[in-house]
Amino acid sequence: MAKKSIIAKEKKRFQTVQRYQQKRLHIKARIRQSNLSAEQRERAFAELRKLPRNASPCRLRNRCFLTGRARGYYRKFGLSRNKLREHAMHGNIPGLVKASW
Repeated sequence: MAKKSIIAKEKKRFQTVQRYQQKRLHIKARIRQSNLSAEQRERAFAELRKLPRNASPCRLRNRCFLTGRARGYYRKFGLSRNKLREHAMHGNIPGLVKASW
């Protein structure tokens, strides 16, 4: 299981991304406008740089819903490989069965 502090830090990062999402999208849309002058575009880039680093969605890390494990994460289920296997063996995930051939 991941440390509680790392899980809490990831939650805080997610909230920061949500808080600044609209502002980031607005600034990025202004940057993409073709009719802007070079200095206006540069000001928009400066605004984007002033936002907190953790406001960028690429800084988020997918983590297991139960354990907080970052590696071996399955997006479809929101679980790490270990917990996915446990729940599949107990029959808690409908339609998922162990492969055998």
